[in-house]
Parts: sequence; C-alpha cells; structure tokens
Amino acid sequence: MSRMIETTLRGPAAYSLARDALARMEAANVWPTPLNFELWLHYMGDPEGALGREIERMIADGEAFTEEVAEALAAQHLPRARVADEIRDAGAQLSRELTSVATAIATAQKSQAAYGKTLASAGAELGAADPDNVRRLVGDLTAATEKVHTENVVLEQRLHASTREVAKLREHLEQVRRDAMTDALTALANRKAFDDELERACANAEEENRPVTLAVFDIDHFKTFNDTWGHQTGDQVLRYVASVIGRHAGKPRIAARFGGEEFALIFPNEPSVVAQSVLETIREEIASRELKRRSTNEDLGAITVSIGFAQKLPGETPEALLDRADEAMYASKRGGRNRVSAAASVGVKAA
Repeated sequence: MSRMIETTLRGPAAYSLARDALARMEAANVWPTPLNFELWLHYMGDPEGALGREIERMIADGEAFTEEVAEALAAQHLPRARVADEIRDAGAQLSRELTSVATAIATAQKSQAAYGKTLASAGAELGAADPDNVRRLVGDLTAATEKVHTENVVLEQRLHASTREVAKLREHLEQVRRDAMTDALTALANRKAFDDELERACANAEEENRPVTLAVFDIDHFKTFNDTWGHQTGDQVLRYVASVIGRHAGKPRIAARFGGEEFALIFPNEPSVVAQSVLETIREEIASRELKRRSTNEDLGAITVSIGFAQKLPGETPEALLDRADEAMYASKRGGRNRVSAAASVGVKAA
C-alpha cells in the first residue's frame, strides 16, 4: 500500500475494503468477531505486509483461526494492541506501588499519633512524681520511641524501593512510547510519529517564520521486485533504503517510513535548496550499491528511488505540504524514475 490502512478506512474505499474482508473471512470460515475483523481489514488493506503474509500462510496450510491465534496475531502485528497491553500492565504495577507507599505512610502516621498520645499522657502522670509511675512511664516512652523509629525506618526503605521501581516503570513506559512511534522493520519513525513531527515542524515554521522542507521517497518497481524475489528479500531492500535515508537524518531532521515502500524526510529550518543537495546524495548512494540476496547470494542489481520535495508555503497546512511533495515524487516517476523533483515541477499524478 502507498498509505497506511488507517488512511484508507477514513475514505470511501473503506466500504469496499470492509466488504472484501468479510467475504474473505466467510470463505475461510473465520468468525467476524471485532478482533478478527480488525485483523482481516489490515490483511486485506496490506496483503504484502507481515500480517498479510502470515494469514496467507495459515490459509494455505489449512490452520484454524482460533481466538488464541487471533490474540497472538494482534499482539504481534497490531501496534495499538501491544502498546495497550504494556501500558495497562505498567499502570497496574504503578498502582500497586502507590498503594504500598500509601499503606506505609498511613501506618507511620498512626504510629506517630499513638506516640503523641503516649507523650501527652506521660506529661500528665509525671505530676504525681511517684517513682513507680516514673519508671513505668519511662518504659512506655522508650517502647513507643523504638516503635516510631522502626516504623520510620520501614517507611524510608519502602519509599526508596518505590522510588527505584517508579523510575524503572517510567523508563519502561518511555520505551513503550518509543516503540509505538517506531516502524518495527526499519527502525525509522512510523506514520503516527511522522504525522506528529510534520505538524510540529509546520507549526514552528509558522511561529518563527522559518522554512521547512518535506521530501517523499518511493522505491522504484518495488512490487515487481517483491513478487520476483519474495517478501524477505523485499524487507532486506526496505531496510537498506531506510538505513541510507537514516544516515542523512541527524537532528533536527526526521526520517520516517509511512507506507509500504514509501519514506519521508522532514527538514526543519532548512530551505529546499539545502534539502535538494542532501536528497541527490541519498539518491546516488542508494543506487550505487549492487545488492545480493542474503539467502542465496544472488545478484539483485541496483535499487533506485524516486524523490519529490516541497518547501512549506506561508499558511500551508501539513496535509497540503505532503500532497505537494507526493505530487513531486510522482513527477519523478513520470520523468523516468531514479531522480529528484521539486514541487514546482509537478503535474498530474502518474498511474
């Protein structure tokens, strides 16, 4: 797919995709539960993706599509489900830690209150100045003091332990957040992160009156290549292209994979003339290497990309900027591929 499944589901094509998914589920004797339906929507929307390939394999092998299988596929291939589980688990653990700390504090408060009552009572009884009473009161005060000291030591230890645990939970949640914004195959930012970063970059450009340039990449003839050599080799190509783009994406630039074979590179605070030079370097570097198939060492030939870029116009929305960069990329396709085109040269989108 040239766009994520979520984008498809927001448009008129969603009805056709939903009907196709239900028909395919019925043909495969899969019950239309909410989870199954979501899985098959993703499968039908991107049959060449990892989830699509796994479901195709299961159908070919005649494997049953049980609830357990559906949950395992969702945990592996639907990022939101995996992230939700991890956040829920971390939240439950954090809640237990806070409850434990609250209990320790309440116990210490009760001990402190009891100690105060003991001191008040002792002050009243000392007026009698009876030696036996004094000895008893001293013993009570000593015991109460020791108890308060013990409770305070326990509370301090509990607080130290909880501080360490909360720090670990915070680190874990931050990792979950990073995972939710990262494309698993290429380790670049995913579409969600790309959308957020592009919106932020455009907002900053408006506020500070600075430029921002957006580039869109598409691997040439990728579908043919994928069909010829297989999906694992196709994944190898995706990782290679991503690695080249990523090497030129030092901060504040942001590189992302936002479609099947589509990538993007945001240039905050950089005009198009600077971006164009970088994009030409990336294009040449990608095309300069003759790839080999890892499993058989067969020559795969050179990989090329078509690139389009656009500098944000005053008042232009992120969506409009993306559309112009996308149109420029299609201009590169029409112009013979393996080239870089500026948004000013775009025309009608190629088929």
